[in-house]
Amino acid sequence: MVSAAVGVDLTDGGRWNSLRLAGREWLWSGPGLASGPRTGDIAFTDAGGLDECFPTVRGTPDHGGLWNQVWSADGEWDVVRWGEAELRRRMNGGERPPGVVDGPTGVVWADYLLTAPAGYRFVWAAHALLDCAVGAVVEVPEGTGCRLYPDDGPWVEGSWSASLGTYGPTDGTAVGAVLETPSACVRDRGQELTFALSCPGQPVSTALWRNLGGFPVGAPYRSLGVEPMLGRVFGLDEAGPGDAAVVPAGGELAWRLVVSARPV
Repeated sequence: MVSAAVGVDLTDGGRWNSLRLAGREWLWSGPGLASGPRTGDIAFTDAGGLDECFPTVRGTPDHGGLWNQVWSADGEWDVVRWGEAELRRRMNGGERPPGVVDGPTGVVWADYLLTAPAGYRFVWAAHALLDCAVGAVVEVPEGTGCRLYPDDGPWVEGSWSASLGTYGPTDGTAVGAVLETPSACVRDRGQELTFALSCPGQPVSTALWRNLGGFPVGAPYRSLGVEPMLGRVFGLDEAGPGDAAVVPAGGELAWRLVVSARPV
């Protein structure tokens, strides 16, 4: 399926493989580790683009259970099942988001509908890896709460700092963080990309993955991930009260992701 600004590959986990906004491609094509769809693979392989992580990001299964599944098309919806849950995604369908207008800036929105038993707990993330140059900056409000995940240890509570959001030169580090904000923007080469996630009544955050040649051990590469998230932790198995999204009594939960870009 392809819309005006985004392309997806239903045979490769429903992965977004193109995001063209404001006259440029924003998604990183990956380090060349994957060749063709990852259908049936057991170990996660980084293909770049945007993977839909559900029902967890880290833990078991790693990067969730959807990246190695074939999605199907049902009218304007893309559909995939995971156990007792069904996830639907619709690109640029339905009512236009308030304040979103056509023009040279560029915008795309994705509506999601999860059907699962009431009380079903999960973490979801739009695991977007971006094609950015050295010096790109991720911006969120100063003082935003943050859970910092060094690659080799448990998370620690902290606060956002501008240094964390700088995509600097290769220094052999890799760090993840979950930021207590529903939106974040990336400034890169004179343009700004903004992610905004809405799901009333659920924990909404933005994850950051900044890999400056520190991952994986033995064959490191560089990558920058900005990941709108339902939940406040990378791993569902470490989610405390309020840390995971929960399907309400009606058995359905809907959310919307809006991605826009403009020159700055």
